Amino acid sequence: MSRIVGIDLGTTNSLVAVVESGIPYVIADAEGQRLTPSVVHIPGPGGEPVVGHKASRVRALKPAETVYSVKRFMGRRGADIPREEMLVSYPVQGEASGPVTLGIHGRAWTPEEISAEVLKKLKRDAEATLGEPVTRAVITVPAYFNDAQRNATIRAGEIAGLTVERIVNEPTAAALAYGLDKLQERSRIAVYDLGGGTFDLSILELNQGTFQVLSTNGNTRLGGDDLDRRIVESLAGRILAAGGPDASRDPGLMARIREVAEQAKIRLSTETSTDIQLPFLTPGFSFSHTLTREELESLTREIIERTRAHCLRSLSDAKLEAKDLQQVILVGGQTRMPLVRRLVSEWFGCAEFEESRGDLRLGGEFHKSQGPALNTSQNPDEAVALGAAIQAEILAGGFKNLLLLDVTPLSLGIETFGGLMNVIIPRNSTIPVKAGEMFTTAVDNQPSMLIHVLQGERERASDNWSLGRFTLEFERAPKGVPRVGVQFEIDANGILHALARDVRTGHQKIVQMKSAVDVDDADVQKMVEESVAHAFDDLRARQWIEAKLRAGETLGVTRKAVAEHAAELDPEYRTQIEAAMAEVERVLETEDRRTKTGDPQRLKEANKALDEVTKPLADHMMDKAMEAMLKKKGLI
Repeated sequence: MSRIVGIDLGTTNSLVAVVESGIPYVIADAEGQRLTPSVVHIPGPGGEPVVGHKASRVRALKPAETVYSVKRFMGRRGADIPREEMLVSYPVQGEASGPVTLGIHGRAWTPEEISAEVLKKLKRDAEATLGEPVTRAVITVPAYFNDAQRNATIRAGEIAGLTVERIVNEPTAAALAYGLDKLQERSRIAVYDLGGGTFDLSILELNQGTFQVLSTNGNTRLGGDDLDRRIVESLAGRILAAGGPDASRDPGLMARIREVAEQAKIRLSTETSTDIQLPFLTPGFSFSHTLTREELESLTREIIERTRAHCLRSLSDAKLEAKDLQQVILVGGQTRMPLVRRLVSEWFGCAEFEESRGDLRLGGEFHKSQGPALNTSQNPDEAVALGAAIQAEILAGGFKNLLLLDVTPLSLGIETFGGLMNVIIPRNSTIPVKAGEMFTTAVDNQPSMLIHVLQGERERASDNWSLGRFTLEFERAPKGVPRVGVQFEIDANGILHALARDVRTGHQKIVQMKSAVDVDDADVQKMVEESVAHAFDDLRARQWIEAKLRAGETLGVTRKAVAEHAAELDPEYRTQIEAAMAEVERVLETEDRRTKTGDPQRLKEANKALDEVTKPLADHMMDKAMEAMLKKKGLI
């Protein structure tokens, strides 16, 4: 069989790596370049796509035919992508419920097809170096990629002629590349991964050679592209103010500005200022500007500071403080930026950051805190690809004493009667994972059960994300009689499979959830924040709904019993029962129409009072039933 290569399919650059004689390394192309820009130029009809550095050089000249940062479109709908996020000149299409496509030369390209062109180039480079066909790969994705985005990555690999053996989260792959398996037992590491288009912060723990992700948090729409956009907007404004053209109306000009903006940003990681030259923007206008590191930091600081909230949430989810960590490792090309390193060092209480070197001094006299060490020992551009190669070697049978376990970032469950969410797989469960529960019907003679799959942290189903619905049919029966087993399985790639089975007949349905494309990545942060902000309100709502369901059940049973045994009940006792029922109904009527909640404690007390007053009635009904049974058997 083909050996398995590791691939970092990045927003800005992509890499392919392999392990030889126990040593992972990144494979270079024919020109000696290890980083392949994730850029694809589509020439006219019949022409072969151009990928990498050649495509990148064409981008400014033919922006309408050149695709970049396509990773941001993977598994998403066109309607969900704001124009300001794209900075592209080719038309992005897609119905509200359909996948995004990119219109080039009259053809609709899917993001998977574009990504496949990048993967094909990496595949060819690997085959040229290894001297053998390459058909198997481990591909990395951001930790916060949802099911639809992970499936899209797998499809891209298949289009490129690769069997995707495993999808691995980028931060956890990076931990392998840093050799953190050699740390002491129970060591805890934070992986700060800021790339071209995505950000993740993961907390890992080493336990007997196993990396377990304790928590992860991030944003799949936050990265170096956003910094580039700020610089481009600033330069475009300066050009217009200086009497030049309105760049926002000229895609070709915007592509030129973006190219010089990205180059300037990179240079300012090692220099304090750089000259930007844009000659002949129009026949009589050229532009020049000296961009300083201070100006760059002023333009972009707010974007970088957005990552801090994700760092704090990940620490909170792992029930840790920064001082509990041994290391913070930096991954992604954007972490070369001195401002990023300085802020991360401050947030985690790392050793003092030395601005002039853009690095850390690790000498003892420079340690000013007891916090974790900021580890910048690996090339941040290559760490993820190297980790993917190590994971590939693990799958191939090498590195037998090392294992990498990921977690699911949000809880998964189903909607139950009353509109509540019943959690089946809690958030931060280690994957692969399988869990299930047994459910029954709440209404007589139901012909089927709707399985509504949810993701989120709120108590009410309506406050969580809907991942999909499917129906399981079964024979009609009184409520509470049917037994339906619901099982969730998240595979090693993080893909969710939902199963529902009628226990009596064995009839079942298995559905692979694909509708996670409906989840807006920006809502991930909102979901976690709202779950904390509304924790008490949500608990109150659950208690109210559960008490309300109990009240409805008790009222129905009591009314039926009173009607059947009315002639046998003492009028005074019957009045007591009716008064208790009336009190339950009065409490139910206090439900707020807007929030659909009331006072759960008051309703619980009313339910309890009704239970107490109906105990003699229940005893009477039991005696009558026993008497009837004995008569039937001829014993009395």
